[in-house]
Amino acid sequence: MTDFTKTKALFDIPAGVIYLDGNSLGPLPKDAPVRVASMMKNEWGQLLIGGWNKAGWIQQPTSVGDRIAKLIGAEENSVVMGDTLSIKVYQAVASALELNPDRKVILSDNGNFPTDLYMTDGLIRTLNDGHELRIVNSGDVEAAIDDTVAVLLLTEVDYRTGRKHDMKRLTEKAHAAGVLTVWDLAHSAGALPVDLSACDVDFAIGCTYKYLNGGPGAPAFIYVAPRHFEKVRPALSGWLGHETPFDFDIEYKAGSGIERMRIGTPPIIALAALESALDIWDMVNIEDVRAKSNELCDLFVKEVEARCPQLALDTPRNSEVRGSHVSFRFADGYAVMQALIARGVVGDFRAPDTMRFGFTPLYIDELDVLAAVDILEDIMTNALWNTEAFKTKLEVT
Repeated sequence: MTDFTKTKALFDIPAGVIYLDGNSLGPLPKDAPVRVASMMKNEWGQLLIGGWNKAGWIQQPTSVGDRIAKLIGAEENSVVMGDTLSIKVYQAVASALELNPDRKVILSDNGNFPTDLYMTDGLIRTLNDGHELRIVNSGDVEAAIDDTVAVLLLTEVDYRTGRKHDMKRLTEKAHAAGVLTVWDLAHSAGALPVDLSACDVDFAIGCTYKYLNGGPGAPAFIYVAPRHFEKVRPALSGWLGHETPFDFDIEYKAGSGIERMRIGTPPIIALAALESALDIWDMVNIEDVRAKSNELCDLFVKEVEARCPQLALDTPRNSEVRGSHVSFRFADGYAVMQALIARGVVGDFRAPDTMRFGFTPLYIDELDVLAAVDILEDIMTNALWNTEAFKTKLEVT
């Protein structure tokens, strides 16, 4: 069994703060500043450019990718790190479209994160070849899969409501119709068990700054099913995806396996911070994380509904179809969230009226949940949110 008391002690959370926003940005692992400082002083400082060979920087995108692979049920050497999630969406969708050239439809849903839709729309405009981004209601995805669709692009867990798609069932339905799948794991990796191999997924992408605690701007990852390795063409043909990048050949020749999905120079300092977080994940069983997360979410929902009837639950009650965050709706939800943050309970807000609360057992326990609800109840009962200061929106919500 995972010792969550031990993992909680490994995060640097400010005194007096109950941090319920790990679904947006994970907190700082205590070892991260030490790890990054060591990398900068002993590797960058002492080895200089020799760090690419002597410190193994050049292999880090795939060695760290293998550590991520263990958390998402991916085969060894099928995940590579680098760039941002938006870039990885573009890569995955573009490559999937090329593998299904006789079809023009990319199917997604209105619960997908906007950047996935923006990047896909931008790709379509660049291709200018009659492609269509077809967006349906989340509950209508399965019925919309047919033989006109080239690619199914979905985020497994809805960033607003926490609603969870059935990856295995939808992937099977897609493949039966000749459709390739791209799954965004932004709210899945580190939050719940994922088994890309067993689900037979074609492509997956995800970020590492949420549940994986890699830090702001931490590098994203991309997964490609090994069966596609030698057929997939990287639309973004960066020099480190070349089969021999240091030959400096002016003609691009894709590298082998997942290496071909590399693009530019990897963010070595950021990868050092991420590795300190992954050391904590080495102590954790993801099934234990999921079980405890469900307990915490259920407790929060029960207490909030009993004590704050003004708030409307916008997250599935059934844990089987829910991720690891809970959302409540309220017309002045932004102001309520600002009042909570002022009292040390940190969640976040998503327009137009959704308050999100993330439950990560690595550093959140039952006492935190009950203390957070105590504060929320006080704010709601006494309308403490109803001030201009709390209603004034900041740039980041």
